[in-house]
Amino acid sequence: MQKDGKVVDGVGGANGVEAGPGRKKDCGKWQKPRFTRKALMRCCLVRWIIASTGPKEQDSSDSDLELSSVRHQPEGLEQLQSQTKFTRKELQSLYRGFKNECPSGLVDEETFKTIYSQFFPQGDATTYAHFLFNAFDLDRNGSIRFEDFVIGLSVLLRGSVTEKLNWAFNLYDINKDGYITKEEMLLIMKSIYDMMGRYTYPTVRDDAPFEHVEKFFQKMDRNRDGVVTIEEFIETCQKDDNIMSSMQLFENVI
Repeated sequence: MQKDGKVVDGVGGANGVEAGPGRKKDCGKWQKPRFTRKALMRCCLVRWIIASTGPKEQDSSDSDLELSSVRHQPEGLEQLQSQTKFTRKELQSLYRGFKNECPSGLVDEETFKTIYSQFFPQGDATTYAHFLFNAFDLDRNGSIRFEDFVIGLSVLLRGSVTEKLNWAFNLYDINKDGYITKEEMLLIMKSIYDMMGRYTYPTVRDDAPFEHVEKFFQKMDRNRDGVVTIEEFIETCQKDDNIMSSMQLFENVI
């Protein structure tokens, strides 16, 4: 997360992970590296999964067997490849780690809270983990299958700008009524600031989330009806560099 041109400590370019050698500095801006396994591990959820992956590589037949034997069967590798932008090898690795952490083939909200507490120990990640879980849990049944999980990750890590903004809108739209209110946006922003913690540099003021939301909501609510539609959200974000920079925060806290 950036604030006044500085990187908030503990978050850095990727959840506190230093920019690796794959990043090159050009005209004062860091360029994103190619999507290698190392680059993928900048994401909290991917790092959690891959950390559980055994050091031994398994061949495709082993992974296919695992995919068909888990109790809540995910789609086959080929179908998931067509639905995501991950390679077969990446899907095998992600699935292996997912299965190790969630043998039932399902992940629940408490697991999300545990993950984010580990990656953001300096703050309280409980509320943000709750909102993030709800964004992945599209059918609202209290659990997330591997297929849903990896399809969401594909959008967040490799989706187009529009796809990522659609996903961000879904996160902000807490009650899933198709609109974002100022109250919903403030709840999300406060949860992110709470997760980052108070021991950051530069110090984050208590009113920072409110100021952030006031500024951006006024720009997004073009017809001044008190709510932001998906069309207003995407159009405003794509036309405003400051808002787009703010939206990139999600890439650092997913």
